[in-house]
Amino acid sequence: MESILSVIITFGIIMALVMVAFCVVKWWNVRAIGVAPVPLFTFIAILFTSGLDVGLIMFPLGEFPVYADPENAEYAFTNPLSIEFGFWGFLIWSFYFLTSFYFCVIEPRVKFFEIPAVRIINNIVIVGTCAFTASLFLIYLPFYIPEIGDGETVVPAFYVIVFLTILAAAYSSTDIKYVRVLSLASSFLFAALVIFMWLYAKMGFGGLAGNLAELTSGYFGNIHRFAAPINDYHEFYLFWWFAWSIMIGQFTSRFVGGLRTQTLLLALLVIPSIPLAIWFSVLYFYYENGIETAGLVNLCMIIVGITFVVNSLDSLIRLYSDNLSITVKRFGRPTYIAINVAALFGLTLAFQSQWLQIQWVGAIVVGIYVACILYIVLNKRQEVMAINASPEENTLDFHKIDAVH
Repeated sequence: MESILSVIITFGIIMALVMVAFCVVKWWNVRAIGVAPVPLFTFIAILFTSGLDVGLIMFPLGEFPVYADPENAEYAFTNPLSIEFGFWGFLIWSFYFLTSFYFCVIEPRVKFFEIPAVRIINNIVIVGTCAFTASLFLIYLPFYIPEIGDGETVVPAFYVIVFLTILAAAYSSTDIKYVRVLSLASSFLFAALVIFMWLYAKMGFGGLAGNLAELTSGYFGNIHRFAAPINDYHEFYLFWWFAWSIMIGQFTSRFVGGLRTQTLLLALLVIPSIPLAIWFSVLYFYYENGIETAGLVNLCMIIVGITFVVNSLDSLIRLYSDNLSITVKRFGRPTYIAINVAALFGLTLAFQSQWLQIQWVGAIVVGIYVACILYIVLNKRQEVMAINASPEENTLDFHKIDAVH
């Protein structure tokens, strides 16, 4: 089974990167305009906070020792900091470019995701990935709040925290203005956390610059190694990114504000990678110098982690709820919230017990990619090849955004 999954994800990565290259070459100067365009900073904030989750806050300090362990020889080609960045940054954001561009420019002409069977499968993927995000939060809570329980076991209090987090996300998803405001707030909170932890560690500009230089040389000198699974754990990460890719592109594409294709790709590769590189560099200083994070630092990380979970979930709840016509207008706010909380919390428990795995969800997404390409080639090739602009209806508010730029 593992070898089959490796073949699937390797094929998926190659396919996605080929399609990225095709889109950039074919539609080099097309302006991508969503149905609700926003300024670049707001778009990146929505993408960054929706496309990342609590793992960004909770994983690195536990992963650095694994990547540095001499027994894990597969990581020996570079330093642990560059490995961490390679699992989260730069190259893999090209997946988000591909799906954002597709839903902004191509899907309105193709309508592949409006096919009933595809719509059902896609929304199963979205709900499942939402639940997986919440389950990761549940699993890692004991490590970050050792004051509750024994520091290893998931106790009832943690289930309550996760339930309340899902409840907050469901409430936030009831109005798109909450999603936008929370995305911006999450970005500022994350920036504040990075600055606070940098000052707390007393690493200075020299320490930060040194780690950034180590990351840059260690990652970009080995970038090709991150384009295929290094091992089973990296494979897990890649399936995780694939599981997110379609739904994040579907959600964020509506906010693209007139960037040309090559600029959109460059923005998605570079802009989110800068705060990721700084964040990992700060955490790596904690790891290298044995700086404890108990107490105030842990509390701040938990607060930002919860905000990221709420931000990720509310975007995706909003997406699949709209897709399935489970709306506040149709059911009323209390019923809408109850339906989403019940579904997500139940699936969270299924992932937490490992009854479900994110690799399966990611494999389904690879299959959706293949089906979409085949559908276009067989049924919509002429329409797609004739595209030379975003859909006309998406340009109504563009001049307002262009004036801001």
